[in-house]
Amino acid sequence: METEAFAALLTPAGQEVLAQAMAADTSEGGLLASASRLRGTHPAELVGAALTQVRLRVRAAAKFGPDAARMYFTPRGLEQSTRSAVAAYRASRFTGPVLELCCGIGADLLHRARAGVAGTGVDLDPLTVAVARANLAAFDVDGIAGVRLGDALDQDPSGFAEVFADPGRRTARGRVFDPKSYEPPLDDLLTLAMKAPGACVKVAPGIAYEAIPEGASTEWISEDGDVKEAALWLGTLAVGPVRKATLLRGGEVNSLEPDPRTTVPSVRPWGRYLYEPDGAVIRAHLVGEAAALVDGGLADPRIAYITSDALVRTPYTAAYEIHEVLPFSVKRLKAALRAHDVGVLTLKKRGFAADLDRLRRDLRPSGSRAGTVVLTRIGDAPVALVCAPV
Repeated sequence: METEAFAALLTPAGQEVLAQAMAADTSEGGLLASASRLRGTHPAELVGAALTQVRLRVRAAAKFGPDAARMYFTPRGLEQSTRSAVAAYRASRFTGPVLELCCGIGADLLHRARAGVAGTGVDLDPLTVAVARANLAAFDVDGIAGVRLGDALDQDPSGFAEVFADPGRRTARGRVFDPKSYEPPLDDLLTLAMKAPGACVKVAPGIAYEAIPEGASTEWISEDGDVKEAALWLGTLAVGPVRKATLLRGGEVNSLEPDPRTTVPSVRPWGRYLYEPDGAVIRAHLVGEAAALVDGGLADPRIAYITSDALVRTPYTAAYEIHEVLPFSVKRLKAALRAHDVGVLTLKKRGFAADLDRLRRDLRPSGSRAGTVVLTRIGDAPVALVCAPV
């Protein structure tokens, strides 16, 4: 989609085509017929732009919920954008005005503006800038925030209370994990961002700890049990602990922080329950704090599975009741699944080298109950735990 075609989509005629495209069948089976019908009365380029937006909005619903039906996207912008729940949560930390570098389609900018926080977004791509502006206008907050074309590293944070930056972490070959390969590189972006009184830089959740600047407060964020990102809080925004895990689920926010009273978790035999810490808890090195919450220890000091005889409900871990622990072999595990009448099987692993798809085919469970098998190690010995979620 070109910038000119997108601009035409925002005109009254373009909005009419978009409305018709929204009502059309855009599934794989119906897309060709819908495109042919719309091209009978509208310019082909405009129809193409409208259908592209409709299909992107369908994909975006998982990230943005009902808001997706009013928003505009580019394929890359949708992939990189912050999910609504995360952006809304983070917006509350800012006071503004905020200079946002690499603003993309404007998801963070939009949520801050909806919270009344003024700001200016900057992006290098003309189409992305046009899309971000359209998103602000779609929610009537273009008087609170704006977007301009420019290179992130050419910006001057003077006059802004805070900087927010979301560097590119994807290329045509996939995700980028080395911060030096971010667009722009993380070190360059941090140097610029720290010229403002406060700053926040969004990074990949797997960021190496040595890449985190001194004085930063790092927050790992998960939504519905899936780690989405990490954020480096700097300057006046670096309030709170050095490490933090924040879990968003069903509108609730729960945060786990280091507890100076917590010691290294003890190593103990398997108890009645297995607790699987949320990924954000593991990334933030807060497994010890999670273990203390459930009066538990680790079955192996190198693997982040907690075990306890107590059942304690906490948002920071998923609990499983352990039915059987056995040395791993396909033959033993098949017999255990038959004994526990397991037919619907969930496989999990940590510290265990196995092809789960192949193992599932080898096991061929045929019982009437649902069950979970956790594959892990105690020392060098592979073990399998037959469990059920609590």
